[in-house]
Amino acid sequence: MTIPNLNLMIAGEAVTIRPIRVTDVPMEAEFVRRLGLRTKQLRFFGAVNELSPAELKSFCDVDGRRSMAFVATVQKAGRETEIGVSRYAPNLRADVREIAVTIADEWQHTELAKILTQQLIASAKDCGVKQLYSVELCDNSVMRKLARELGMTKTPDPDDVGQVIYSLTL
Repeated sequence: MTIPNLNLMIAGEAVTIRPIRVTDVPMEAEFVRRLGLRTKQLRFFGAVNELSPAELKSFCDVDGRRSMAFVATVQKAGRETEIGVSRYAPNLRADVREIAVTIADEWQHTELAKILTQQLIASAKDCGVKQLYSVELCDNSVMRKLARELGMTKTPDPDDVGQVIYSLTL
């Protein structure tokens, strides 16, 4: 299944949303390095400076069905630069996937997170996924707003009082 690139204007800039590729490992590494401390804490639940080569490979090597990721990119100084990513990963149940969305600090509070997540939701539906969920820190107000906009339900994480689980039935 070939998924076409989505080209649009966000905050006055030309943005491309496309499936991630295994060749995007260097771009993904740079994206994570550029994230602010708070953004890294919210995404990785702790202090992370860089991802290991194995983690980067697994983030970029998706099969398009069980795992999927979309990157949002812009052109900066003549090269493609990642500004956001949405992804889902397998769960024990064949029709459920865990999702994550990460947006570069300077692109937060735009509609980028919603557009990326909507692209991910459409892909999940096409692949027969019935439910998406995300485990987040309770104080992640940006994700709380996005989850509300997408119609996700919120439940306390039974394993950690500092976390919540957002879910969406497709």
